[in-house]
Amino acid sequence: MPNWFSNLFSRLDKPKTGGTVMSEKKYVVAIDQGTTSSRAIVFDLEGTPKNSHQMEHEQIYPKPGWVEHNPMEIWSRVQDVIREVLNTNGVKADEIGAIGITNQRETTVVWEKATGKPVYNAIVWQCMRTQDFCAEWQKKPGWDKKVNDLTGLVISPYFSGTKIKWILDNVPGVRAKAEKGEVLFGNIDTWVTWNLTGGPNGGVHVTDVTNASRTLLMNIETLKWDKEMMDFLGVPEAMLPAIKPSSYVYGYTPESGPFGAKIPVSGILGDQQAALFGQTCYSPGEAKNTYGTGCFMLLNIGDKPVRSKNGLLTTVAYGLEEGKATYALEGSIAITGAAVQWLRDNLRLFDDAPDSEYFAAKVKDSGGIYFVPAFSGLYAPYWDMSARGAILGLTRYITKEHIIRATLESICYQTRDVQAAMDADSGVPLKALKVDGGAVKNNLLMQMQADILGVPVVRPVVNETTALGAAYAAGLATGLWKSTEELRKHWKVDKQFDAAMPADKREEMYKGWKKAIEKSKGWL
Repeated sequence: MPNWFSNLFSRLDKPKTGGTVMSEKKYVVAIDQGTTSSRAIVFDLEGTPKNSHQMEHEQIYPKPGWVEHNPMEIWSRVQDVIREVLNTNGVKADEIGAIGITNQRETTVVWEKATGKPVYNAIVWQCMRTQDFCAEWQKKPGWDKKVNDLTGLVISPYFSGTKIKWILDNVPGVRAKAEKGEVLFGNIDTWVTWNLTGGPNGGVHVTDVTNASRTLLMNIETLKWDKEMMDFLGVPEAMLPAIKPSSYVYGYTPESGPFGAKIPVSGILGDQQAALFGQTCYSPGEAKNTYGTGCFMLLNIGDKPVRSKNGLLTTVAYGLEEGKATYALEGSIAITGAAVQWLRDNLRLFDDAPDSEYFAAKVKDSGGIYFVPAFSGLYAPYWDMSARGAILGLTRYITKEHIIRATLESICYQTRDVQAAMDADSGVPLKALKVDGGAVKNNLLMQMQADILGVPVVRPVVNETTALGAAYAAGLATGLWKSTEELRKHWKVDKQFDAAMPADKREEMYKGWKKAIEKSKGWL
């Protein structure tokens, strides 16, 4: 067992905050600003959702491989969902003790400090527009290792740094304003927090360590902005937010805002880290997988950042104290739920995403086909941005049901790819996998996942673990919860899926998947 793995956290019960707000409040509100929608969820002090409201926002595709959002639309939706949850089930603003924010992480916004007006649309984490720059960057001797050493990440269009560079290089006048501190950068957490705490009228320009760790600009060891990375990408420090713990009183909502009251904004976590926190994976060796637009598997590795040798990212899992962090190994998969959406929206094979379970269950297997959904290249553990999607093994026998089943299987295979890399890096085989996200309601998918992994898959009672993690972080900072051990007591199992597939069949199927992966690589 590696030395780092035995370094257990012993002091998780003393979060530092920017101020202590002791309260007898009843609720915590989590704002979950995802890739496709904005949600506000009210949690009680047992960690149980009381009510929620969700609204989708537009996906903008200006060119092939480019993905954008309208930041003003996102802020409008956030305000709408807040007002809606306050009008439902009698939740009053003065009963809310804290606000937590979780977000699509790498999505990049640059806006004018004086007006709050974005200088360009938000460039979404899925966007591939900086692919050519990254390809040239990778050719520079020593930079692959340097980027990994400094940031825990890899050179990829995925992260915020190259997206900021693109805006500074391509939107007239923005670079000069950035150097003067007249424009601000933020991932979506920063954009929402700034607006929520007053915007141009005193809004707090801040991020947490988890989001900062996804920018290519934060030093993974020091938890501060890294000068060498900023200089290389040409990003002025004046436009960057302050980096704070994930549980911290950052500021307060004004009475003129959507809450209509002064409430502490006291928790920020990137969505995948929030899910890890909400799943109460507070000890090294505990892991979760979130099934959303993409799939994101995180393994808690303790208080020392360990660099992956198998294509994973080293990221901050959460921070409860200034200058300290808990780290995770992360496997990021770009396209999972998005592949099901593609079947629905582009191929029109069914009307609603949950219908995929019904059609996939009508056939006993995928008929020998494999679907590699590399629409945006392959992420962990392959990191091949030139790969493209492919369906392999087609014969006249194949029906739409087989294609749908192969799509669900692709989610499971990609998760196994990541799990195998984690096993190799950690030296500790996965014993069970905690799962969350919209797709875990699909019982067939969860059983397939257990079969392809060969370990139990455990679904919690509260599936909204991303929002719950943000709520937990916020409530810890304000004293609504006293410790992470108190939070563990709220976590309960809904259903456990045990592997039922024979090991030889599992390995035979996975061998076919690996062959399909090789066929999809290097397409461009």
